[in-house]
Amino acid sequence: MERIFKRKLYDRLLEWKRVQNGKSAIMIEGARRVGKSTLVEQFAKNEYESYIFIDFNEASDEVKSLFNNLMNKDFIFLQLQALYNVVLKERKSVIIFDEVQKCPLARQAIKYLVKDGRYDYIETGSLISIKKNTKGITIPSEEERVTLYPMDYEEFRWALGDNATIPLLRTFYEKRLPLDKAHRDKMRDFRLYMLVGGMPQAVKTYIETNNFSLVDHTKRGIINVYRDDFQKLDPSGRLETLFMEIPSQLSQTNNRYKPYSVLGEVDDDKLLELLKDLEDSKTTLFSYHSNDPNVGMSLTKDISKFKIFCADTGLFVTLAFWDKDHTENIIYQKLLNDKLSTNLGYVYENIIAQMLAASGNKLFYYTWPKDETHNYEVDFLLSRGAKLHPIEVKSSGYKTHKSLDVFCEKYSHVVERRYLIYTKDLKRDMETLLLPVYMTQFL
Repeated sequence: MERIFKRKLYDRLLEWKRVQNGKSAIMIEGARRVGKSTLVEQFAKNEYESYIFIDFNEASDEVKSLFNNLMNKDFIFLQLQALYNVVLKERKSVIIFDEVQKCPLARQAIKYLVKDGRYDYIETGSLISIKKNTKGITIPSEEERVTLYPMDYEEFRWALGDNATIPLLRTFYEKRLPLDKAHRDKMRDFRLYMLVGGMPQAVKTYIETNNFSLVDHTKRGIINVYRDDFQKLDPSGRLETLFMEIPSQLSQTNNRYKPYSVLGEVDDDKLLELLKDLEDSKTTLFSYHSNDPNVGMSLTKDISKFKIFCADTGLFVTLAFWDKDHTENIIYQKLLNDKLSTNLGYVYENIIAQMLAASGNKLFYYTWPKDETHNYEVDFLLSRGAKLHPIEVKSSGYKTHKSLDVFCEKYSHVVERRYLIYTKDLKRDMETLLLPVYMTQFL
């Protein structure tokens, strides 16, 4: 039985359908296996009288060739209805182009199909191969784009049948109250999310088996799908290597990802192309160094200094233990109970990156020299209106937040609020709000 998980993007699709009423198509981007096809098919079933779902991974040449010539749209629609055995109804039906990157002419056709106005159109795809397959193709401007990320913490709790935790945590956050005795349980619940992650297949495996070895096996399968995709794009294997090395690069105290130390000699232009492909694949999140921490951080980002996170922390944990054939249940149990001795700071940094991105934030960080051998670092910078909210991340308990203090002094004119995110309960320390990691989503 297929499990259908509730996703927040569903509401965004409802809004598009209501507001646009056929005047634009909507394109859902996201990594492979993140749940795009399931979401759009569920939406089509619930919100339309009929729909045609064209999966371009397996569509016949007959179907693909329909988009070679758009002169006779009546013919195209009749053929589609006959081939898929579905009756389309004007303004009451939707046509889904799944994995549209596999049929560039269908993507180009969107412009004219939307203009025709009879039906709604939803596309799904991962940008990475769209770019490769669109030489000489006009990308339609009649398309809105949204991203489907791995399930966020609230969606994960919903999947486990828990609708109460997140609204409760939000109340504690808004009232700035500690959770006291409940904090330990909430941290354990959250570590479960860090381990399983938000890929629907992994969540489904966890719910059905409650077995971390099997969850790990599922995640390895997803990572291998990504590796195959990277291999097809870059047979030299460098793209795959950049992805597989994310945990080891984050665990070093470099303040950034060092691609040359991973790949050795590589031409600058080629490296830029590889990094762009990695970012477009949506399997990763890039956090760029802001050279001048101010409100328009996109204008001052340094594209040569960046950190790379996994878009899904569950996959990140599996990658971190990739050298073993499977990550034994014991490692998962120790991680779950917070008993694993390795410094897990980088896992916490990854989950915070994931949560901030899922809430619609672009990721930036800032470092500056402390002395000849050390740097200060602010892990994340959020821009809010005309102000900045700097964030420092601590994986262990609360120690100090020297970098944060120095940063706030240096940029006092733009800093509005400051946060330390860590594993202990909510409290205040003078100007700084210390937040348990599970509250990151409310920032």
